[in-house]
Amino acid sequence: MNLEINRSEDRKGAILSLSGEIDAYTAPQLKESFGTLLGQEDQTIIVDMEKVTYMDSTGLGVFISALKSAKEKNKQLKLVNIQERVYRLFQITGLDEIMDLKAVIRGERG
Repeated sequence: MNLEINRSEDRKGAILSLSGEIDAYTAPQLKESFGTLLGQEDQTIIVDMEKVTYMDSTGLGVFISALKSAKEKNKQLKLVNIQERVYRLFQITGLDEIMDLKAVIRGERG
């Protein structure tokens, strides 16, 4: 499957809405999108992961790299609407302790 990335803006900052799978095949596309956003003025980058159905360790690596770059540039990176299955990857690796994450739990936003 592919990864669809849509960018929009609101009063809080830039929003990346992701749909599909984040894996070794699609991760470079996501990394490029982060590179572009981190070079712009927005102080907050919100990643809406509601329609991400799968993510592997390559995807986690992209988010770790984006978090590091965001911190270096005094920007915030927030991941929202993470499906429970994908959220578990962040929990297993301990990244839920260092990243700003909001999961979707049983259909409700947590």
